[in-house]
Amino acid sequence: MSKAAELAALIGGQKSLGHKNIVKNGAMVVAQRATSAASDTTGTPRTVDRMYPEIGSAGTWTQSQSTDVPSGQGFVNSFKLDCTTADASLAAGDYVLFGYRLEGLELQRLNYGTSGAKNIVLSFWVKTNKTGNYVVQMQNIITGGTNKACSLLYTISSANTWQKVEFPIPADTAAAFDNDNALTGILYWWLAAGTNWTSGTLNTTWGNITNANLSVGQNVNLADSTDNEWYITGIQLEEGDVATPFEHEDFGTTLAKCQRYYFRQNYDTNIPYLGAGAVYRNTLAMLVMHLPVAMRAAPTAIDQSGTAAHYGSWGNEATTACSAVPVIRAGDSKTSVNVDLTFNTLNSATGTYVYRITNTSGYLGVSAEL
Repeated sequence: MSKAAELAALIGGQKSLGHKNIVKNGAMVVAQRATSAASDTTGTPRTVDRMYPEIGSAGTWTQSQSTDVPSGQGFVNSFKLDCTTADASLAAGDYVLFGYRLEGLELQRLNYGTSGAKNIVLSFWVKTNKTGNYVVQMQNIITGGTNKACSLLYTISSANTWQKVEFPIPADTAAAFDNDNALTGILYWWLAAGTNWTSGTLNTTWGNITNANLSVGQNVNLADSTDNEWYITGIQLEEGDVATPFEHEDFGTTLAKCQRYYFRQNYDTNIPYLGAGAVYRNTLAMLVMHLPVAMRAAPTAIDQSGTAAHYGSWGNEATTACSAVPVIRAGDSKTSVNVDLTFNTLNSATGTYVYRITNTSGYLGVSAEL
């Protein structure tokens, strides 16, 4: 091939231009909330951004951002689930899942529901002490219709060894992904499954979801011992028939992608101020906190820690501590949030104050998670 042809192929190939990976933070490098969270019995994002464990009455877990990674692949972090209270006898409806959620806007490039629907491939690195058969699947959550799933049964044959799994997912010409910013696709890794989820037939091509079909062939209960651990990194979902090397990107790019769904402002000795605001009653002030990127949807609640005394104002050459923890005001902005701060007294004649977190235990976070 001539140099000109090579250049044309490079320019014409979307994969070569980057952003081939639909999964955000697949290398597990961003963890705005925490690097470890113990005593988890229900799941939800608590550590690594965009990663969504789900636990249904199957033990107690610690989720964390780990530095255990496959050698020579360029990774520095993985996501770890560690069983801390076992459930060796699963009830029929029990489950442990590791999930990743996708909005419809991310999936329109795949042209599902048309004759031009594209094949995709999911790849990831996984490690566990528990050998056996596991299920991974992709689901299409269809508003007003029947949800669909496509699954793969794969085998972990070597304990405590990093293994790469590749899952080709055939195109679905029959059902489109919803074209909106709501929950539309889910990737699920099954780690434990009661008989409600295993008694049917596994959908290895796209088929309507029936609970009994979702985890057929899974013969591992990762919740059966407190010795059990499970790690994952390098999650990549891309167009094509064959998995390509993982698309590493700079930390700032990954962080900005994650901040579409969650943003946290922590205490910082160098930049201690949250922003400016105005007093509109002697005991109440409003802070406008600008967000670094437009979020998926307007956040409706504040995620915060610490006590009221860990937040305060600076104005009229004095610091005043809050008398209640901050709360978000109703609004519809994706780029800023209005926060109410309450004080025992505040000089309204001063008018404008700057507001800040005054202790390392305090933070303000806003969420637009799927």
